[in-house]
Amino acid sequence: MHIQVLKSKIHRVTVTEADLNYIGSVTIDQNLMDAANLIENEKVQILNMHNGERLETYVIKGERGSGVICMNGPAARKVAVGDVIIIISYAMMDFEEAKNFSPWVIFPDTATNKMK
Repeated sequence: MHIQVLKSKIHRVTVTEADLNYIGSVTIDQNLMDAANLIENEKVQILNMHNGERLETYVIKGERGSGVICMNGPAARKVAVGDVIIIISYAMMDFEEAKNFSPWVIFPDTATNKMK
């Protein structure tokens, strides 16, 4: 049996940009991606702490060290600049393997979106 479990979590970052005319996705600073073990094009869930919105999209690499969190395309209608969000990804794994799995969970500074 396989189950879906939390793989990566960026807990509470501030949205720095929103680009409605981009084709879609969320742009994330590469330092945050590395710390949370996220890769480009990985599916993520976005949880908006300001309005309760939940949406799914995929990751695009942002400039390393920039602190960028940019909501692109239709997501820019559900998440505004200045909103604090949580970014989550999940993985499928064997039930027994999941019992011993430890996800990557990071807690950046919400003022700078950089690791504390």
